[in-house]
Amino acid sequence: MGVQLDMVGIVVQDMKQALDFYRAMGLDIPESANAEPHVEVAQNGFRLAFDTQSMIKDIYGGWVEPAGHRIELAFRCDSPDAVNELYHSIVDRGYEVHREPWDAFWGQRYAIVKDPDGNLISLFA
Repeated sequence: MGVQLDMVGIVVQDMKQALDFYRAMGLDIPESANAEPHVEVAQNGFRLAFDTQSMIKDIYGGWVEPAGHRIELAFRCDSPDAVNELYHSIVDRGYEVHREPWDAFWGQRYAIVKDPDGNLISLFA
């Protein structure tokens, strides 16, 4: 039996706010998705899904807002300069910084921002 990771799902408080953030990250998400309770975006054969809290309560039979670090998504950029550019673009839109760009000891340019739901989003090259 083969198993393949196919999708990561994110529970969001406000679909439009969440989708606006991921649009700023470069994902192609139609504006018409803002009012949907479930949205999927495919990129490189992988899906990223967004579900409203009310949708998840229906699916799971209940849901409690978790506390603390829940998930990290990492977005590979084309170059160290691209990390800096994307980071500044995100910050200029008012999104929260977790860690400014730095040259990591393992050889990558790295930065970490937070999406509107507090998830850590890594940018690296």
